[in-house]
Amino acid sequence: MFTGIIEDIGTITAIAKAPGKWEFSVSTALAAQDAREGDSIAVDGVCLTVTRLDRTAFYADASLETLNLTTLKEKKPGSRVNLERAIKSDGRFGGHFVMGHVDGVGTITGRRKEGDSTRLEVEVPADLSRYIVRKGSVAIDGISLTVNEQHGNIFTVNIIPFTALKTTIGAKNLRDKVNIETDIMGRYIENFMGRGGRREGLTVDLLNEHGFTKGE
Repeated sequence: MFTGIIEDIGTITAIAKAPGKWEFSVSTALAAQDAREGDSIAVDGVCLTVTRLDRTAFYADASLETLNLTTLKEKKPGSRVNLERAIKSDGRFGGHFVMGHVDGVGTITGRRKEGDSTRLEVEVPADLSRYIVRKGSVAIDGISLTVNEQHGNIFTVNIIPFTALKTTIGAKNLRDKVNIETDIMGRYIENFMGRGGRREGLTVDLLNEHGFTKGE
């Protein structure tokens, strides 16, 4: 699990393409800290497992499914990526619950200055739009952000100068693709309420059964 608070901007130094997977080599200061083999690191919001380390970089594999569902397939040596290690149990929680499981790829369709900040407009696949709500949370390339406005399958976020400096989002341009992870709470609520036909939905009997109300 992650928080969406980016720790470092890394650089992809090499990509080894093999049947069924790509191995990424990512140069980062995190490699010389307490990273270990088997650790989870979010790379542009995609949870990957560290397979090996050296002094300046870590290596991680991405399956073909991951490549097909994220922007990792578009990366090249020299690409800069947002990095965050999995949260420690005794760490501060400054963003929101980010799982590292990308829901889909969005497209930046608008960019304008607002004072010293930048407002980005992002278009997402229609099936993701119901999980994005005004003043809710969303992760863009692993960055925890607050939704300012949402209309149909387009939403806007405000990027403050600190975020623009400490992540890759400040360099994004129109038509650039970004990884989108919606707030997991919305999916749990939807499932509990019975959308998709897998449950009977939230009923008085169900609330009584689990002790939320007093039965008559």
